[in-house]
Amino acid sequence: MKLSSDIECHPFEPFLPANAKLLMLGTFPPAEKRWSMPFYYPNFTNDMWRIVGYCFFGDKQHFVTDDGKHYRLDELKTFLTTHGIALYDTCTQIIRTKNTASDKDLQVVEQTDIKAMLQRLPQCKTIVTAGQLATTLCAQQLGVKEPQVGTFVSVKLKGRMIQLYRMPSSSRAYPMAIEKKAEFYQTVFDTLR
Repeated sequence: MKLSSDIECHPFEPFLPANAKLLMLGTFPPAEKRWSMPFYYPNFTNDMWRIVGYCFFGDKQHFVTDDGKHYRLDELKTFLTTHGIALYDTCTQIIRTKNTASDKDLQVVEQTDIKAMLQRLPQCKTIVTAGQLATTLCAQQLGVKEPQVGTFVSVKLKGRMIQLYRMPSSSRAYPMAIEKKAEFYQTVFDTLR
């Protein structure tokens, strides 16, 4: 059994642009030693920002720095704000049972209050979960059945209809080409236009 001193608190503030129409939820960031930047999906081998670059600009490398080792953080934040994309995770506190960011190696200590977060995003009509655990936790909180990869379920919250989409994990451990993952994400990103 792990000790309470092993509890990790989420290292980032929720990224919640006032105009957000889409909330993207992962599970929890990797350990800081794996970061290429202090922001969501910080592991350079995670393909989320390549997927976004491919979907919006037709270029997987759009947000990659010239040295090929980092992401252009300021450009990413401006892009997300402009397009109304909010980011956070489904867990605010976890214990790593092994030294990985894999869902199977995370013990959830405290979940994010997703309904409270949605109250702060009055224009948000779409939630995207990336990965199994994020989908499970979000669906449980919203009281809906988990959608299959590439599909959504609808939920009514305080008079607002919200679609919860499940997307493939952007981790390279999920065996699917970036271009194929991007096809799934494109269906959600098209709702922002």
